[in-house]
Amino acid sequence: MALQCGIVGLPNVGKSTLFNCLSNAKAQSANFPFCTIEPNVGVITVPDERLNKLAELIHPQRIVPTTVEIVDIAGLVKGASKGEGLGNKFLANIRETDAIIHVLRCFDDDNITHVDGSVDPVRDKEIIDAELQIKDLETIDARIAKVQKQAQTGGDKQAKQAYEVLARYKEALEQGKSARTVTFETKDEQKIARELFLLTSKPVLYVCNVDEASAVNGNKYVEAVRQAVKDEDAEILIVAAKIESEIAELETYEERQMFLQEIGLEESGVNRLIKSAYNLLNLQTYLTAGEPEVRAWTFKKGWKAPQCAGVIHTDFEKGFIRAEVIKYEDYIAYGSESAVKEAGKMSVEGKDYVVQDGDIMHFRFNV
Repeated sequence: MALQCGIVGLPNVGKSTLFNCLSNAKAQSANFPFCTIEPNVGVITVPDERLNKLAELIHPQRIVPTTVEIVDIAGLVKGASKGEGLGNKFLANIRETDAIIHVLRCFDDDNITHVDGSVDPVRDKEIIDAELQIKDLETIDARIAKVQKQAQTGGDKQAKQAYEVLARYKEALEQGKSARTVTFETKDEQKIARELFLLTSKPVLYVCNVDEASAVNGNKYVEAVRQAVKDEDAEILIVAAKIESEIAELETYEERQMFLQEIGLEESGVNRLIKSAYNLLNLQTYLTAGEPEVRAWTFKKGWKAPQCAGVIHTDFEKGFIRAEVIKYEDYIAYGSESAVKEAGKMSVEGKDYVVQDGDIMHFRFNV
């Protein structure tokens, strides 16, 4: 299931530095606008403590974590919707991603030039928002031109509904609001809205790139961003990309933990970022546990057992009979599959069971 998060931001805000820490696939990060032109794709493992805990009990031959794809997209500048900088390419790349990680510069450093001459993360956010909104407005206007006549003259119910959805989006976008601030009640309206694939309706995570001293509590720039996004359904994460690149260079897990303790962080920003990206895409993990391997599998929140079985192999979904489910907490508490069964804690579920994050699954199927 290749779902992608795109990292966006103005040139020189620390996108590629962050991307390098995430994927250890070194994108050139030079102090020069547009040093990323082709998008770099990193396949990144999702950190999951549960796998290590299970491995301590089972001693498998291998541990297989799940992954998420992150794409580093070239820096955007003012006027991109008209083709400035690498505008058109940027907008095409971003349309292909499922969620957006928006990096904002929240640090002062005279050695690193800022495209607009001064540090102001709220203005930077608005520049990118405006470019994406202009593009969305073009999409909406083109669609309105198609359906308006049908909606107003004929008795075409679908066209009327589509027109209402488009009109609501148009109103929001013209006020400088993103499409994600508009909500729809009925399933039909939501379906129409989804099929428009608007850039500003994608879920977004704001990453405030701060200096070393602000890594734990943030600074005045972060507060300004918080105020600016309070009406959006968006999460904010504080990360110091410079510290993260130092952590990425440390060899062992122990060294990294010591380094984090020294600066007062519980978990590296990269790990927090990957987990947030995973949530942003509405993804969850179920586990399979046995001696050959302990493995994490990705599924969409709300999926039922047969769909989740299909993630392993399509035959599992076609021939699904039942699923044997053990809750992760029970497995850890009892220490083995047989002990869980003896305690009567293993449940047998049918095809309507909605799989939960952290379920340990065993599928029975017949093809």
